[in-house]
Amino acid sequence: MYEIILLSIAVLIVFLIYKRSHLYGFMSSSNPIGSAATIGERAVQADFSGSALGSYGAILVLADGKGKDNDAKIAAKLTVDTFLDLYGDYQFYDKPQYYFQRAFRLANQKILNVLQDGAGASAAAVLINGNAMYYALVGNIQIAVYRGGNLVPVSEGQTVDMLARRAFKAGRIRRETAVSLLKEERAFNTLGQDGFHDIEFFSKPLTLENGDIAVLMTDGICHALKWREIEETIKKGGSPTDIAKNIATAAEKSDAVDKDNASVILYMN
Repeated sequence: MYEIILLSIAVLIVFLIYKRSHLYGFMSSSNPIGSAATIGERAVQADFSGSALGSYGAILVLADGKGKDNDAKIAAKLTVDTFLDLYGDYQFYDKPQYYFQRAFRLANQKILNVLQDGAGASAAAVLINGNAMYYALVGNIQIAVYRGGNLVPVSEGQTVDMLARRAFKAGRIRRETAVSLLKEERAFNTLGQDGFHDIEFFSKPLTLENGDIAVLMTDGICHALKWREIEETIKKGGSPTDIAKNIATAAEKSDAVDKDNASVILYMN
């Protein structure tokens, strides 16, 4: 009887280890995901990233917290943790849009429940299944795909300047008004708002080719580095972790003024 109990415990431990490694992808040097961050000139690192590998591919999440003191950091962590927790129960035959909507709305509610008014986060998530890539974002996170030497933007972002561009193209505002707003890059929609609304979704899944790199960046990266500089850094190659660290280091060493937290997470197909 004692031997049977010990055997049962051993089997349970093996199962739990397998399940955890299956979900989070303990792949040592073969891990296709890399991430890195720099605090910039801020007192608190309020960017937070997370990822997981599982039966249905991969999930990458990046959040940029907003708010006073540690509230921003907590908001970003709540967001990432929410996405990863839901991914553990995710079945890919569920529509990716449903997963994104559920995760964003739950993260928004958690922030409202836990933190004071004014705290929130911009966030983006990418789901990868085989060669198909799905994405969604709220706020000011840049999603791009590096292919054949070129870093191609995938997302628009929910910033005032992009809103002005769309409104001008649609004829809803005058040119003078649009021009005056082009330098206003703050997010107009973030998690942590009672009025949280739109989510920027993929119009159709992107097909990744062998060697493509999906890249998620906070605005601290994009403000510190020119697009060409990010592209050239990726072009130098290396492992996903090497590339991510090189981008973060380049942002840290840049001549940008008032450097924000800068974070990047990427997936090499």
